[in-house]
Amino acid sequence: MNPQAKMIFTISLLLGTTITISSNHWALAWTGLEINTLAILPLISKSHHPRAIEAATKYFLVQAAASALILFSSMTNAWHTGQWDIMQLTHPTSCLVLTAAIAMKLGLAPFHFWFPEVLQGTSLTTGLLLSTAMKFPPITLLFLTSQSLNPTLLTTMAIMSAALGGWMGLNQTQIRKILAFSSISHLGWMAIIICYNPKLTLLNFYLYSLMTAAVFLTLNTMKTIKLSTLMTAWAKTPSLSTMLILTLLSLAGLPPLTGFLPKWLIIQELTKQEVTLTAMVISLLSLLSLFFYLRLAYCTAITLPPHTTNHMKQWHIKKPTNALIAILITLSIVLLPLSPILTAIV
Repeated sequence: MNPQAKMIFTISLLLGTTITISSNHWALAWTGLEINTLAILPLISKSHHPRAIEAATKYFLVQAAASALILFSSMTNAWHTGQWDIMQLTHPTSCLVLTAAIAMKLGLAPFHFWFPEVLQGTSLTTGLLLSTAMKFPPITLLFLTSQSLNPTLLTTMAIMSAALGGWMGLNQTQIRKILAFSSISHLGWMAIIICYNPKLTLLNFYLYSLMTAAVFLTLNTMKTIKLSTLMTAWAKTPSLSTMLILTLLSLAGLPPLTGFLPKWLIIQELTKQEVTLTAMVISLLSLLSLFFYLRLAYCTAITLPPHTTNHMKQWHIKKPTNALIAILITLSIVLLPLSPILTAIV
């Protein structure tokens, strides 16, 4: 892709995100979401591969439907209350439609089917944008309207996301699809706490974005998109593979790594709100996703593939590891002792 075109699309992504997260009016928020959608489409389809074109088409159709629902929700609310302010979403039908629309935007179950397919059709860097930056504006809208949303509906969707994200990721061999189901599972943790403590949702999203960025950029450096190629990665980059194992375990939420912090705080908050059964169910469902993280970590730790390969092995990586990857991996592993400071900031 032309560097000037790539710069224009990147600036448009930043502009759309900024407009949405800083607006109080529904029309402005909707405009920001549309700018974001139109800016990411060329990045998804830039390889001109049929799979990439298919992914871009699916993404466009789903996001257009979700945007239409957001517009319908805000107009219904304005019709009944006379308010276009995002914080004044009070009409029950509008709240219900908005929840469905944001779930479609995020890929929250039961509107999650498009996300693994789209992620599989894109490059790892565009997949990183779809998993992190593109989810920030919808999560901000959830944060702003959290007082008006239905806790029972959100809890049901969160449990479904954690369950389906875990179950459907168990049998995958494509790493991008595994990370897509990982994202769906993490969204369940964010959705379950949004009505009780919205700030914890934001903290969870920030830490999830940090760890996911570390995993995606590491895999992009290692040129790995399948489990079979991940098995040969140790011979090329042993130190980076070791760090990838730790980052994957952090993403799984194992102590004493960074990923344990949001799960710990969310379970604590759910227990305080006396929804202990919900906390127990989502904790047990996180064991499903733990299995495929361990599977990824196991494949990374294998020093040689279990079968003979016909292609020439690349024993040394061409370019040095990016400093950004080193910073992200470090933060993905060692932030747990700083949890009092993080909770105070958020």
